[in-house]
Amino acid sequence: MSENKFSGLEEQLADERRKVDVGAVSFSVRELVRMFEEGELSIAPSYQRKYRWSKAVASTFIESLFLGLPIPPIFVATNDNFQWEVVDGLQRISTLIMFISPSDEQLKKIGREAPLKLEGLTKLSQLNGVALENMPLAIQRYFGRQPLQLISLTDKSDKSVRFDLFERLNAGAISLTPQEVRSAVYGGEFMEFAEELSTNAAFSSLLKLQEVNKHDGTAAEQVIKFFAYKNSRDKFAGGVKKFVNDFTASASKSFDYSRERELFQSTFDSLSALLDEGPFLRRNTNITPLVQFEACAVALGELIQKGESPTPSLNDWLNDPELVAASTGGTNTRSMLRRRIDRASLLLSGDE
Repeated sequence: MSENKFSGLEEQLADERRKVDVGAVSFSVRELVRMFEEGELSIAPSYQRKYRWSKAVASTFIESLFLGLPIPPIFVATNDNFQWEVVDGLQRISTLIMFISPSDEQLKKIGREAPLKLEGLTKLSQLNGVALENMPLAIQRYFGRQPLQLISLTDKSDKSVRFDLFERLNAGAISLTPQEVRSAVYGGEFMEFAEELSTNAAFSSLLKLQEVNKHDGTAAEQVIKFFAYKNSRDKFAGGVKKFVNDFTASASKSFDYSRERELFQSTFDSLSALLDEGPFLRRNTNITPLVQFEACAVALGELIQKGESPTPSLNDWLNDPELVAASTGGTNTRSMLRRRIDRASLLLSGDE
């Protein structure tokens, strides 16, 4: 194989390595639970909904710790508040909380209602049906001191690297959506703002989603896309996920919350009124066509921003063939984005 194929590889590797800063440390299981209780270790809300271990699987994990068997490390990332966000290890951390910290308050934080009582154990069968608090004190102490390794991606690491790590480690059973990963990686005021606006009455009345998408961050992602396409679409190069991530990172540092909230409310109140307070559905669809929805919302927001009122000249503007064509198929290009927003603007301004 030609040496030229690998020309520059060492420089590329060194450049990417500089974006990553990791550390490894071991904690006792009781110390990890204490860190969660006191807010040092955080499980993002999007993760809390993803606990999937059965009691039998959770019990086997606890038994493995009792027996001192090797446990894979837990991956965490340092957020802007210097908390450790769990990246990979949700099932293990949540199981420890259920077993060690059975207070209603702590259980509620991970979406559980009752402490874990062990079941189905084969090696330590005497512990079946028993919760930690009912075990001899010496056994409780022994278990609480069992070590687990954490590998941490520090706050020095590039945010895009953190996003990539979340996706790589959660490509299996947990299967988080990009917005759920985004919520965990970027967190903070802007993400809370987007989550809040995603429950806005007018916005919610317009957005009809598949059942599977109602609780996976899709609505909050649509809020972010509205602001991103309205304010920064000149930076869009065709990669939606990267574009939204970059905008989120930028907005997390500087964003006019008051002005943008007011415009958001006016935009979706107006769009809802245009559609008689019904969902945003074009002909022969039973869920909202999100690409077209984004374009129309942005176009309407920009009209309102200029002091204009929406006055569609076509009764059936939502099914306009040119608008639909620019919003379906392979349309995630800069030119197609511009085309559908421009078309929506013409339709909503009455110039068509």
